[in-house]
Amino acid sequence: MSQPIKSAVMIIGGGEDKVQDRKILRAFVENSGGASARIAIIPSASREPDIIGRIYHQIFTELRAEFVEVFDIRERLEQTPQEVEAQLDGITGIFMTGGDQLRLCALIAETPLAIAIRERTQKGKLVLAGTSAGAAVMGYHMIAGGGSGDSPNKEMVSMSIGLGIIPSIIVDQHFHNRNRMARLMTAIAAHPDRLGVGIDEDTVAIFEQDNIMRVMGRGTVTIVDPAEVSYSNQLWVSDTAPLTIHNLRVHILSAGSKYNLAKRSPLSPTI
Repeated sequence: MSQPIKSAVMIIGGGEDKVQDRKILRAFVENSGGASARIAIIPSASREPDIIGRIYHQIFTELRAEFVEVFDIRERLEQTPQEVEAQLDGITGIFMTGGDQLRLCALIAETPLAIAIRERTQKGKLVLAGTSAGAAVMGYHMIAGGGSGDSPNKEMVSMSIGLGIIPSIIVDQHFHNRNRMARLMTAIAAHPDRLGVGIDEDTVAIFEQDNIMRVMGRGTVTIVDPAEVSYSNQLWVSDTAPLTIHNLRVHILSAGSKYNLAKRSPLSPTI
């Protein structure tokens, strides 16, 4: 049965199940309107956008979305507001694929299309999902690359500007799968006014209109909250020196868990 869209930003850690239950991708279609969903795929982060576009087109068609289209953007477009409105007319869900987040931002960031997507998403008129690179771009500050596994130090992460869909967060994907805790901590040390969100593979953090984030999938979402940090040496140590950070709060959330973004507090499950 068709249903109205349930506005949300769905940030997927990559590696989502595309073959079996497809739980996360199915939830995206359902949130976008179910049998009435009209979905646009943006595969621009990928080096092979035609191939990845066809893969997701087939998946969303098999999940019975009413309409599926690929926005195969390979050069930066300066469209008029009227052209953008026509392109997005009737679209209820947009899905950004994996690849290279710098490539994706180079092609669409701050174009009329990206601005319209951001505005529609923030007003609750659109469901926006991104996986892997498509997840990394969701914040204003974006992790562009870096290392993993070492102690937190400034050299292990490079930052850039994302799409600003949820400006208050910094996202890292493939999180525990690629041992990226230190990388996210390093990014948050440099931007202590933001909230770190690390998302495992086949896991999604769903940001809804009531300032509640909920978790779905087989892994966890890690929240790194610097709001109560009492000391950090980030400003003056060398790029390779280990960071010192005091009173950094960390929450680990598994499927069914919720987090209040306004209060910066996890919601304990009912026993």
